[in-house]
Amino acid sequence: MKTFVIEREIPGAHNLTDEELRGITSTSNDAVASLEKPYTWLHSYVAGDKVYCFHQAENAEIVREHSRRGNFPANLVDEVSSVFDSTGPRGLPA
Repeated sequence: MKTFVIEREIPGAHNLTDEELRGITSTSNDAVASLEKPYTWLHSYVAGDKVYCFHQAENAEIVREHSRRGNFPANLVDEVSSVFDSTGPRGLPA
């Protein structure tokens, strides 16, 4: 599977409570299950009025379908081409 970064513009995202994040988690997990295709949600980050999610799927259209089923914005869906950190380049998630 390929790894994708999804940028979601959500006004007030930085104010989401733990309870609201758990609700989003549940909705996302339900959307993943409904796809009936290989799909993995790796993790997400909240920064300001945006949420950045990292998902694995066969293609970007499946990622967009997950967003539609979960009623989440997907302002950007882009395939991750490289990963690096303080130690330098490393492999993409398997």
